[in-house]
Amino acid sequence: MTDSTTKSQSTAPVAWITGAAAGIGRACAYRLVGEGYRVALTDRDPDRLAETAREIREAGGEVLTTTLDITDAPACDDTVRQIRSAWGRLDTLVANAGVQIGGTLTDTAPEDWQRILEVNLNGTAYCARSALPALLDQDRGSIVFVSSVNALVGTTGMTLYDMSKAAVLGLTRSLAAEYGESGIRVNAVCPGNTLTDFHLDAMAAKGVTAGEIRDMTRGYGLLGRIAEPPEIAAAIAFLAGPDASFVTGQVLAVDGGYSVKGADA
Repeated sequence: MTDSTTKSQSTAPVAWITGAAAGIGRACAYRLVGEGYRVALTDRDPDRLAETAREIREAGGEVLTTTLDITDAPACDDTVRQIRSAWGRLDTLVANAGVQIGGTLTDTAPEDWQRILEVNLNGTAYCARSALPALLDQDRGSIVFVSSVNALVGTTGMTLYDMSKAAVLGLTRSLAAEYGESGIRVNAVCPGNTLTDFHLDAMAAKGVTAGEIRDMTRGYGLLGRIAEPPEIAAAIAFLAGPDASFVTGQVLAVDGGYSVKGADA
């Protein structure tokens, strides 16, 4: 992990954000820094991760970074050891990293199933397992899992993704029940359609601009538009922080009303 070699004596809270190089993860880093957190950022993309860290540091934030594949359980353990070595504590895990694989059950291969579950479920669980001892040592802490509105409603052509994100909600409830009396709160957010770098990059390859994406998705949900990453980050920051001190085991849909609109959404 880079950018720190000695233990900080600050009492400012520390958040570990996975998938932090871009999109919702990067927006979470900005939001939590703005709320007084020090942030440990991990991602598989070292170049984008370094750029995000540079921008946050220039804005006055305190940041650590490391390249991490969350499917590597020992590497997740090592990440937490480095965070605690540098800062002496860990208060929050934002488990945001994930992958998206489209397709129906019959037109996807077993290796697709293994990959999406290894990242979206196992990798998410590995991060929580690594973070829990540090949270328990402080007798308090919070975990926020990033699931998806697809875990709440039926969709077509996204079977593997939907099942993996639904499994994260089961993990949320189980950990909330297991660790509530130890002072650990565990919640999940279910974002709706969000204009992340993943979508921007994919559509840019087809010659479609961000403005055109917004036009194409006009009418989404009840608010008639898709989300911007900072809007999802705001909900995550709420669940992570003291304003949600009596909230645990909950699933918050941040979807512009998509999940209640029904078939016309």
